Amino acid sequence: MIRFDCDYVEGAHPSILEELTRSNLEQTAGYGEDPYCAAARGKIQAACRAPLAAVHFLVGGTQANATVIASILRPHQGVLCAATGHINVHETGAVEATGHKVLGLPHKDGKITAAQVEEAVRNHYADSAFEHIVQPGMVYISHPTEFGTLYSLEELTALSEVCRRHHLPLFLDGARLGYGLAAGDVQLPDLARLCDVFYIGGTKCGALFGEAVVITDPAINQDFRYHIKQRGGMLAKGRLLGIQFDALFTEDRYTAITAGAVRQAARIREKLQSRGVPMLIDSPTNQLFPILSHAQRGALEERFVLSHWQRVDENHDAMRICTSWATREENVEKLLAAIEGMPE
Repeated sequence: MIRFDCDYVEGAHPSILEELTRSNLEQTAGYGEDPYCAAARGKIQAACRAPLAAVHFLVGGTQANATVIASILRPHQGVLCAATGHINVHETGAVEATGHKVLGLPHKDGKITAAQVEEAVRNHYADSAFEHIVQPGMVYISHPTEFGTLYSLEELTALSEVCRRHHLPLFLDGARLGYGLAAGDVQLPDLARLCDVFYIGGTKCGALFGEAVVITDPAINQDFRYHIKQRGGMLAKGRLLGIQFDALFTEDRYTAITAGAVRQAARIREKLQSRGVPMLIDSPTNQLFPILSHAQRGALEERFVLSHWQRVDENHDAMRICTSWATREENVEKLLAAIEGMPE
C-alpha cells in the first residue's frame, strides 16, 4: 500500500541523517546549549530577519503548543482560536490539562478573523459578570490550518493589529509551516514582524522530529526555558534538534523540499478536477480534500491509504490526500493513473 494519508510517514531528509551520523560520537553540552543549536538559531534568525528573536527547540507540536500557551496565560485566562483549531480538537485536551480553557470561535475553512477577535473581547467585557468568565488572554492560529488553508498577509496583519490593540499575544502554530511558505504570500519575516511567538514545524517538514519556537516578544521569552523544563520539553541531547534545523536551514532546504510537496499536490488536484471530483475545501497547500463516491473511494483504497475526513452524504465521503517533502514521483504517477481509471 502507498500512503497518502499524512505528511509524517517518512523519516528525515538524507542531509539530516548524514549529519547525525557524522557527529554521532562528538561530545557537546546538553539541553540545547551546543554549537549545533547555536548555528541553527543563527540561521533561523537570519531567515526571519529577526536577529534579536529567541529560538527554542522542542520535540513535537503538542508539546510546543501546550508549553507556549501555558507560559503566556495567567490562571484566569484562556486562548481564543478557531473551533477546529488543533489545540481544541486534536491534542487530547493538552492545553486544558494545564488549567487554561480553549475558547473556540466559529471558523471559515479553519480560519478566524480580526473582527471575530474584536467581538470576542468586546463581548467579554460587555458582560456585567465578566469577572466570573474566563478572560481571553491570547490568540492561537495555525498556518496552514487543519484544512490546508492559509492566512493572507492582509488577514494576518489585521489579526496582529487587533491583538496588539487589546494586548493579546498572537501565537501561530506552524506545524506545516513549510508548505504554507511554499504556497502563500506570508513569509518568515512577516511572521516575525506580526506574531509574538510562532513555531517552525520540523516533524512534518523533513525532520525526524522537532519544532523551532521563535519568540519575538522579550516578555514572553523571559523564563521560557523554565517552562520548557517543567513540561518535559528540555531534551538532554538537545543537539539532535539543533543538527536537524541546522540542516533544514542550510541552502534554503526547508522551503525547497516543502515546495516539492505543494507541486505534487497541485498535480493530484488537477487530475481530480479533470475527473469532475469536487473539493470540500479549496486548499492551496499539500493537503487535498476531494469528495469521493463510495465506489471511487473503494477503487483508490485498494492500492492507497487515504485519510477519511468527514461524511458528506449517504453516498459520498470527503477524504484527505496528503503529500509530503518525501513524496515520490513514481507514487504520484500511480495515484494519477488510479484517479484516471476510477469509476464516475
